[in-house]
Amino acid sequence: MTRRKKIYEGKAKILYEGPEPGTLIQYFKDDATAFNAQKKAVLEGKGVINNRISEYIMTRLNAIGVQNHFIRRLNLREQLIKEVEIVPLEVVVRNIAAGSIATRLGLTEGQPLPRSIIEFYYKDDKLGDPMVSEEHITAFNWAATQEIDDMMAMALRVNDYLSGLFGGVGITLVDFKIEFGRVYEGDFSRIILADEISPDSCRLWDSATNEKLDKDRFRRDLGNVIESYTEVARRLGIMKEMPTVIQGGVH
Repeated sequence: MTRRKKIYEGKAKILYEGPEPGTLIQYFKDDATAFNAQKKAVLEGKGVINNRISEYIMTRLNAIGVQNHFIRRLNLREQLIKEVEIVPLEVVVRNIAAGSIATRLGLTEGQPLPRSIIEFYYKDDKLGDPMVSEEHITAFNWAATQEIDDMMAMALRVNDYLSGLFGGVGITLVDFKIEFGRVYEGDFSRIILADEISPDSCRLWDSATNEKLDKDRFRRDLGNVIESYTEVARRLGIMKEMPTVIQGGVH
């Protein structure tokens, strides 16, 4: 097998050179990290599940006009994606108080927010991904005003769609993190959704019990991380296409 050229390695994924210009291969690792990689583990099968869930969601978002980098899934752990110039921001949409907003503003975890709130964080692990305002974003030229407007509009569309998708299978979408990138066409660029959408990047609670079905199980040492990710896939109706080694979960 020829050695592929690695373009970038992050905490949960690796990007390799793609087969055609303007494409990359996104590989989903089993590595789990929390608190900006201060806490680490390998969760067998996580990359397989996240690849499949992200494919499922990105495909459906494409179908409703939310353009994103996903082209097609290649195998259990890899997907072909469009190469983008990543905007160095994490865009977080919050529906219910949990995580840092609860701590920062003294809110009770589980308290519904008055409306969906969008937050921006500067992507820099060394700095702990600090929260930034639109003023910071335009002043430091991380994104233009029109790009911010586009990202916010897309983030709210994603929120509306995912809230309905998960709500229909008994899961509450508490919050989620997405990233965006630029694709260039001649002298013009446009913003599209990038990265992944999976239980690594969303807070997902069982609607009946409020049981956590996401990465907080790892962050807070609640156990059964893979089983919870698998349950999300099962409810979305994609488990039948998963390999049997994953279906049983990891005990």
